[in-house]
Amino acid sequence: MSVTYRVKGGKQLQGTVFIQGAKNSALPMIGAALMASKGRTVLRNIPIIEDVKRAVELAQAVGAKADLHEAERTLVIDASELSSPVLPAEIAARFRGSFLFVPALLHRLGEAVIEGVGGCNLGSRNLDFHYNGFKRMGATVTEHDTDSADGGYIHVKVGQLQAGTLYCDTPSHTGTENLVMAGALANGTTLIKNCALEPEVLDNIDFLQRMGAQIEGGGTGFIRVTGVEELTAVEHTVMPDRIDAGVLVMACAMTGGEVSLVGAELEHLGVAVDKLEQMGVEFNQQGAVLQVRRDRPLRPINIITDEYPGFATDLQSPIMALATQAVGESYIYERIFDSRFQLAEELIRMGASIEVAGNQRAKVYGPTPLRGAQTVAHDLRSGAALVLAGLAAEGETEISQAYYIDRGHSNFAERLAALGADVQRGTD
Repeated sequence: MSVTYRVKGGKQLQGTVFIQGAKNSALPMIGAALMASKGRTVLRNIPIIEDVKRAVELAQAVGAKADLHEAERTLVIDASELSSPVLPAEIAARFRGSFLFVPALLHRLGEAVIEGVGGCNLGSRNLDFHYNGFKRMGATVTEHDTDSADGGYIHVKVGQLQAGTLYCDTPSHTGTENLVMAGALANGTTLIKNCALEPEVLDNIDFLQRMGAQIEGGGTGFIRVTGVEELTAVEHTVMPDRIDAGVLVMACAMTGGEVSLVGAELEHLGVAVDKLEQMGVEFNQQGAVLQVRRDRPLRPINIITDEYPGFATDLQSPIMALATQAVGESYIYERIFDSRFQLAEELIRMGASIEVAGNQRAKVYGPTPLRGAQTVAHDLRSGAALVLAGLAAEGETEISQAYYIDRGHSNFAERLAALGADVQRGTD
């Protein structure tokens, strides 16, 4: 299915919008729910996005009963019986979160076969430290023709995971979550060093603790997990998605509007709050509602992406689009991924003035008037950024390969339209 977004600029955003549940909480929770050998896990505030739908299909493929109730944003999982260790390529290759199912399959079935690991094309993002962690816990990891045209597969096998001292080469949130899940039912006490500090990691630790896991040190960088004999199914409400909130904040800033974001937590945005305030965006947290407005010219900004609480790499693309409307030169240094700057070419097609040096540095000159153009979403975050650029552009912007946007933002066009934007999503 081909998805296209069409955006007509010139509309100032006003009104109220709801923030979805966190994608990066929901996906590992679906994997963790498979570790419960009895009962039904109920996850509330689930984001209705394509990645979650693929995760539900994967859960079903390995034998779990998984029912996604879209209207209620609720997912019910019964993993009392798992029948297959295979994560089939036709599903797993479509999103990178598939490897978050590996710990549950190792605990329950003693092996996992990953036929494909998909997701956005963001350059080198090696998964070796995930598998090396499993190896240090006693698993064998065998790669089978992973360079072949069909991607081959990876086979991870173990009798019983054994506790050990593990580490993340970088404080990856998915790496931390995977190793914590591996330690939850392992034999002994596992120490994990250089852990991620993201709110989603803490949300997942809370979920696992509700299931009966013994975990200490969340948010400190050093996590201790004492293995237990079993985990039980529970109910849990997924935290709000800080990236979804950040993108909508920048959409407001792009148009000079004023919006209320229901469910957004200012503290979850980390350094992004400070940078946006420097640009001239105003925030006011009133309970569960974050009020945002921008009524003055945007100022330029310097950005260095970093792990939480640093500036999130997932917000780098949207702020590049926003920087095209700032008065002066903005500098962006991308430290996390090496293919995030494909967006620059698309923004230049719309009239932006951007200089890119290698894979890590970009200079954005502003303000530049943007014009509607035919553009391509190269990944989830660049797709959302092109929608933002379209909001400020003269004429109509067409964004192809917009399926990427659906992977991370629920009803994105509809929510923006409710704020007054002229955005339409179409399929072929």
